[in-house]
Amino acid sequence: MTVDSVLYNTKVFFKGKLVDAGIAIDEGKIVKIAKVPNLPKASERIDLNGNITLPGLIDIHVHLRDQKLAYKETFHTGTAAAAAGGMTTVIDMPNNNPVTMDSLALKQRMKLAEKNLFVNVGFNSAFPADLSEIPKIVEAGAVGFKVYLANGLGGINVDDDQSLLKYFKKVSEYKIPILIHAEDRLTIESKKISLQKGKNFDLMSYVKSHSSEAEARSIKRIISLVKNFNIAVHFCHLSSELGLKEILLAKKAKLPVTCEVTPHNLFLSSEKYNVFKTLGLTDPPLRKNKDVKSLWRAVTHGLIDIIASDHAPHTLSEKRAKSVWDVSPGIPGLETTLSLLLDQINKGEFSIQKLVQLMAENPAKMFSLGYRGFLLEKNRADLVVVDLKKEHVIDSNSFLSKSKYSPFDKMKLKGKAIKTIVNGVLVMDEGQIMSVPPPGNILNKSS
Repeated sequence: MTVDSVLYNTKVFFKGKLVDAGIAIDEGKIVKIAKVPNLPKASERIDLNGNITLPGLIDIHVHLRDQKLAYKETFHTGTAAAAAGGMTTVIDMPNNNPVTMDSLALKQRMKLAEKNLFVNVGFNSAFPADLSEIPKIVEAGAVGFKVYLANGLGGINVDDDQSLLKYFKKVSEYKIPILIHAEDRLTIESKKISLQKGKNFDLMSYVKSHSSEAEARSIKRIISLVKNFNIAVHFCHLSSELGLKEILLAKKAKLPVTCEVTPHNLFLSSEKYNVFKTLGLTDPPLRKNKDVKSLWRAVTHGLIDIIASDHAPHTLSEKRAKSVWDVSPGIPGLETTLSLLLDQINKGEFSIQKLVQLMAENPAKMFSLGYRGFLLEKNRADLVVVDLKKEHVIDSNSFLSKSKYSPFDKMKLKGKAIKTIVNGVLVMDEGQIMSVPPPGNILNKSS
């Protein structure tokens, strides 16, 4: 038997530890993981020079834009950025133009995406206006539903508990995730109106309106709503110590609650706003140092389920409006997330095991992504090769994303993705996109 390719001279993350082995790939799947002498012949042999091979990372929180927001990002540029950052699968959020909130909008988005994906992409939907549309959205291929409590995006009144519960119950029948942007809309709006009346248009006014209390209040509300019905919910981009406390109470009560944190909430604090100004404005915003420390403690103690980038690209002009209320919150994160975490591994503050668990294994389980997230025989050949010794400086001008800015710009790091393989195809090699046509697939619940 001659397979398509064999990767050798590498340490493979296999069943929870690094082992000296090689990987044989054929027809987009892993067919054997073994010592090199025991691997089959191959049409191509790739020497990985002693570097580490991990399962391809899965970023569950990405805004790929396109359609009427193509000036910010496209499927082509966004998934190229993902491949450059070591991601092999990303999950797209529905706050697009048009909003992904019914089966027709989802199908149109998928149609535009196909043949333009360097990595695999799954699509979330917002809640539709009509509850009966839920089964059609799932049948069309949605992998999850996203609820925006901060701005009410979608077809339902997010301030109506009974309406939310009705939709939660319906979605839970299909065993796909319900993802929550947890910030209390009424709390935010009340504070915003007060600040605007006082002619407060500065950066910290935005931070004050999107308070830790707004996050914690929203999390507590949703948990109270679903706890008696055993409905699983996932809280996106947890940012504060107050919000974390509500999550931990739910976990202690054995409720089916999961959460994610972003690199910007782990590595940056609001004290840094005086340095990078509105370029670092996100939603929810950066918090105080004590919040950052609390989130890191939760990560190291296994209390956080997933790390996700919340890649949210905008143009520079949208990030530099005169009034903070006109600034678009969000930063590009696909090309910095893995490097930031590899740097922490080099410093002894994080581990490869945690990285794989939080960015491959747990995301694959949450989204029922079948044969992804683990390096095992018969699984999809989605892999990232990392050089832990590679020193580099983040340069946002070189991003493959359309967004050429980052609060991490000019940061010196050690550790980087050097090759990304998607469905058995080498997509990224030393920062260069290699594959034409792009090999990424559109995912659904059974992919």
